[in-house]
Amino acid sequence: MQSGNTIPIPGGFAKLVSRQTLEQSEAWHQAFASRCKDYRYYEILEETLRDGFEHHYLVLEDDAGQVRAIQPLFFLRQNLTEGVTGKVRAAINAVRHKFPRFLTMRVLMMGCAAGEGHLGCAPGDEKWVATALHASLPAIARQHRASLVILKDFPAQYRPALLGFAANGYARVPSMPYTKLALNYADFDEYLKTLGSATRKNLRRKFRKTEQAAPIQMEVLTDITPHLDEIHPLYVQVHDRSPLKFETLTKDYFRDMGRRMPERTRFFLWRQNGRIIAFSFCLVHDGTLYDECLGLDYKVALDLHLYYYTIRDIISWSLQQGLKNYCSSPLNYDPKLHLGCNLVPLDLYVRHMAPFLNPIFRQAVKYLEPTRHDPVLRQFPNAHELKG
Repeated sequence: MQSGNTIPIPGGFAKLVSRQTLEQSEAWHQAFASRCKDYRYYEILEETLRDGFEHHYLVLEDDAGQVRAIQPLFFLRQNLTEGVTGKVRAAINAVRHKFPRFLTMRVLMMGCAAGEGHLGCAPGDEKWVATALHASLPAIARQHRASLVILKDFPAQYRPALLGFAANGYARVPSMPYTKLALNYADFDEYLKTLGSATRKNLRRKFRKTEQAAPIQMEVLTDITPHLDEIHPLYVQVHDRSPLKFETLTKDYFRDMGRRMPERTRFFLWRQNGRIIAFSFCLVHDGTLYDECLGLDYKVALDLHLYYYTIRDIISWSLQQGLKNYCSSPLNYDPKLHLGCNLVPLDLYVRHMAPFLNPIFRQAVKYLEPTRHDPVLRQFPNAHELKG
């Protein structure tokens, strides 16, 4: 590592490195060892994500030369108005007709490009690492000509450790949350009885209609390679319908997940008349199933109520496996509300690199943050936790 890439921080120094530098590093292999998405997941993202992601890794060492944390980060040109709707969106689009890059900026993002962010350190080191990051990230942003620094999708559990960001130049705003359902039931029927009567009747009606069609078979795999050409277009169909997009997962992503993290990866496939009509990519770790993304064939998905059908099968399978929690990725909150899920708050910490603009930007970003524009979120019983 050249000295020009070393940044002094309180009690140590920071180095921005490539993954090749970390390949033999035990510290890298242990950085996220307790998380569902460990170091292998970040390596897969670097190798398979497209669309302008520039991946790097920030190594934080103390004065004794001990690696205290390794933080993945990436650079990206980001549209700051994803999720904005209504009159505000119309006004922005009118400006972009003449100025296509209006409210798009080159951004330094720390965290995970496809998932929630975590601090890559040992328990108890969070405050030291947060102080080191606060000192080093602006210098890295300036070196790489980034206009914004964003800590992306950090769970609310980090709010005490990251308080120094919110109190010193960064705006903390809610990101689109995950949802969580505790699986304290013997089977799906017992769970169904805990839901409201209208929801129960609606679900039973949907399931009866689906069962009147040709039979649907479910299969659970760890390696999806033989079926990539069938499942990826189904993922794209769902992705393209989403009003809020960030990353686009590739065929290589799904293939490498199964091959390199087989003990955690589960692909659920649903077939009708031999054809795959739905799939779900999930990760299993420490008693929790994380439902990461869904693919549906919209030629039949709405008539067969496949969204609810797949949720039923995944929850049933999870209960059979003795899992304790079901977590689902952001968006599509209305059905999750009626299915009894709670929100899992995620935070963005945002700073503009221009000192004279940052005070204004900190106020403006509160009106751009995406949760403001989803009225369903406010109906969840723990919606107050989003802002904390």
